[in-house]
Amino acid sequence: MSSEKSVIMVTGGSGLVGSAIKQFVESNPKENEEWIFLSSKDGDLRDRKATEAIFQKFNPTHVIHVAAKVGGLFANMAEKVEFYRENVLINDNVMELCRIHKVAKLVSFLSTCIFPNKTTFPIDETMLHDGPPHPSNEGYAYAKRLIDTMNRAYAEEYGCNFTSIIPTNIYGPYDNFSIQNGHVIPGLIHKCYIAKRDGAPFTIWGS
Repeated sequence: MSSEKSVIMVTGGSGLVGSAIKQFVESNPKENEEWIFLSSKDGDLRDRKATEAIFQKFNPTHVIHVAAKVGGLFANMAEKVEFYRENVLINDNVMELCRIHKVAKLVSFLSTCIFPNKTTFPIDETMLHDGPPHPSNEGYAYAKRLIDTMNRAYAEEYGCNFTSIIPTNIYGPYDNFSIQNGHVIPGLIHKCYIAKRDGAPFTIWGS
């Protein structure tokens, strides 16, 4: 086993996924691993200088990129420009600094909303760019799709080991369970709790 220490930096380390990773790591410690869990207090990843400072401070060997501007359906519909621009800035800064600092591996988290709106089932990652995403969250979806495109571009041009995963319907103890701005499953859990608590109807949006 190698004696070299790995420094694994998790962006979005205080969010839903980052907190779950932290809990797992703390329950399964390994020698020669140092884990860094970033939060907004460490710097604004939308800002290039701030991102440079983070990489210079921690000098990661591996990066798990979870940080993003996220929100539910209504937030995505109301702020398409912001969801696109802010996520593109975050992703561009993280990926380029990973290249500059010769990070051994970058793993980025994508989203199922990036898949084409009109497709056949079952779907897999080879169908990712076969058509436009649903218009309700196209700002966020296109920003996330670009990570997949840039993974290949960085590999072809610079030999970088960048990859990504597409988790589905994430929810758990560290979610905010927001009804207005959250995702489907945590939102339904919250609605069900309120309906049971208050003896009120359990209303589900959609058709």
